[in-house]
Amino acid sequence: MGYFELIISCIFVNNILLAQFLGNCPFLGTSKKMETAVGMSMAVVFVMVMAGVITWVIYNWILVPTNLTYLRTIAFILVIASLVQFVEMFLKKSIPALYAGLGIFLPLITTNCAVMGACVLNIDKEFNFLEALVASFAYAVGFGLALVLFAGVREKTLLARVPKPLQDTSIALVTAGVISLSFFAFKGMV
Repeated sequence: MGYFELIISCIFVNNILLAQFLGNCPFLGTSKKMETAVGMSMAVVFVMVMAGVITWVIYNWILVPTNLTYLRTIAFILVIASLVQFVEMFLKKSIPALYAGLGIFLPLITTNCAVMGACVLNIDKEFNFLEALVASFAYAVGFGLALVLFAGVREKTLLARVPKPLQDTSIALVTAGVISLSFFAFKGMV
C-alpha cells in the first residue's frame, strides 16, 4: 500500500474514531464548542504523532531485541503520559485560555484509547518507521476531522428546535451516527 492510500485509509476508511470507535470520551466531551474541539484536535495530533513514532522506536529497537515485547502496553502508556504532561505544561504557559477550555479532557488524553490504539495498530500492522509516522499523523487528522465536524454540527443543533427528549446527549449520539455513516461511504475505496 502506498503512502497516499495509507493516508486516505487512516483518515476516512478506518477512521480511528468513527470506524474503530476509539476515543469516544473526548469526542463527546470536547465537542460542545468549536474552539475546544479544535484545541483538543491539535493536542491529540501532536500527542498521537509523537507517541506513534516514539512507541515504534521503543518497540522495535528496545523491546523486540531484548525479548521484552510483553511490556509493550506499559511502555506505551508511559510514553503517552509523558507526552501529555509536556503538552499540558506547554498549554498552561503559552495558551492559558485553551488550557482552561480543555479542562479535565487534556489529562484524559493520557487514557485516550485513540492514542493508544494508533500506537498498537502501528505495531500490529508491522509498519516500518515512515509508515508508522504517516499512519499516526493520518489517524490524528482523522480524529481531528471527525471531532471538528461533530462540533460544527453540534453547535448547529443548539440553534435548532430539538424535541425535549432528544436534547443534549441524545441528539449528540444521533449526530455522531449520521457523521459515522458518511465516513462509511468511503469503505470500498481502499
